[in-house]
Amino acid sequence: MSPAEKKVVVRELAAELGFDRVGIAPAGPVARQAYLREWLDRGRAGRMDYLHRYFELRADPRGLLEGARSVIVTALNYHQHAPPPGDATPRGRIAMYAWGDDYHRLVRQRLSELADRLRRRLDEPFETRVCVDTAPLLERELAARAGIGWIGKNTMVLHQKLGSYFVLGEILTTLDLPPDQPCTDHCGSCTRCLDACPTQAFPEPYRMDASKCISYLTIELRQAIPAEFHRALGDWIFGCDICQQVCPHTRRAPVTEAFPIRPPGPYPVLAELLAWSEAERRVALRGSAVKRARLEMLRRNAAIALANLAERQPLPGSGNQLEWESRGPGARPRPFQEPAD
Repeated sequence: MSPAEKKVVVRELAAELGFDRVGIAPAGPVARQAYLREWLDRGRAGRMDYLHRYFELRADPRGLLEGARSVIVTALNYHQHAPPPGDATPRGRIAMYAWGDDYHRLVRQRLSELADRLRRRLDEPFETRVCVDTAPLLERELAARAGIGWIGKNTMVLHQKLGSYFVLGEILTTLDLPPDQPCTDHCGSCTRCLDACPTQAFPEPYRMDASKCISYLTIELRQAIPAEFHRALGDWIFGCDICQQVCPHTRRAPVTEAFPIRPPGPYPVLAELLAWSEAERRVALRGSAVKRARLEMLRRNAAIALANLAERQPLPGSGNQLEWESRGPGARPRPFQEPAD
């Protein structure tokens, strides 16, 4: 079987397993090593010290699998609509990717099955290594290189039909597969994502200061959140979708059933989070990506959200969702409204 024929098999099997996009990148040095080094040296990673480790592996994925020649990159859509909260009880907001079961487990299972099916279909021995956001791998760089999409001004991988509402997964393999062509950048002159960020986490297009990102502050930062960012957090208690919500490309994203909504859901009751014991947290978040946040972090985030909600009452029917009247750490919350096309 020729390399091109093997690639066709990869695409067929990935589609059978429900992946929305699949592309092939060469297993070799990533293109923006200098950018990564500078980004780390300037402290853009905040307190995520683990990103400083294994730089050589991040810069060249061949170190993760001996003899690796190709990287199969997959994308799985997680876009869905949230049900209305139902009452005026003060609630927080959770990023969409964490509304259902933990994607790490689901994507890893599908990628492992994809590797097994490839072994049954192809007429040669080969090695694989499955990676889902835990190995020292620059997923976005590989996704862009594999033609999954382009890296947008908000540093997310964007696709014209899927937007950025998808999670990535990779299979490093010793198979020799023809690489795909990178996508064209379709951000154009649009700056909605940059303008909408309430903490000004984007010092310039295509560059993010993670230490100011709401997702970092609510999920990765183990210490106290600096007071200068409290008001800008609005009612977000785990992650943030703002730079995705305002992107014109995400408005076209199809709705999926791959991640059925489960507790704690899109809008958890803040008083309940504050009252949780550690045992209650473990039970409630078993199998959820939200479990990454420790109990003290969830309480910290919930307390900030409650203070913001108390400061300004949301509009009726808004589900306590807050946005901001201006950019910057001193931004004041206002009810969120979807942007016009």
